[in-house]
Amino acid sequence: MDKFRVLVVDDEQDFLETIIKRLQARNINVKGAESGTKALELMAQQDFDVVILDVKMPGMDGIETLREMKKRKPLVEVIMLTGHASVESGIQGMQLGAFDYVMKPVALDELLEKMRQAYERKLIQEGQTQ
Repeated sequence: MDKFRVLVVDDEQDFLETIIKRLQARNINVKGAESGTKALELMAQQDFDVVILDVKMPGMDGIETLREMKKRKPLVEVIMLTGHASVESGIQGMQLGAFDYVMKPVALDELLEKMRQAYERKLIQEGQTQ
């Protein structure tokens, strides 16, 4: 897989640490944030290609975070993480510009494939804007 930069945003610390370790084990350049606010701070400091964003978070939720991310970095591709009760939020996220959404718990292979597809779309869009 190409070297692309991934940001994982989830308020569940155990999930966040686990997914970061599993992505790093596959040589993916990944950072984590436990809130939407923290994610936006990280995005201000460095570029990411793909964001994996939990919908349900205290404070700034995933939808609000997505809106702000797309305002600041329109070409970043976002994959929403939804629980079974929040599929509507995943769909709403796509209407706001998210690449796709996946249900938690997500199989790592499925998530990796979505990340690959999102990164390819970002490359195509960047090629069209340059």
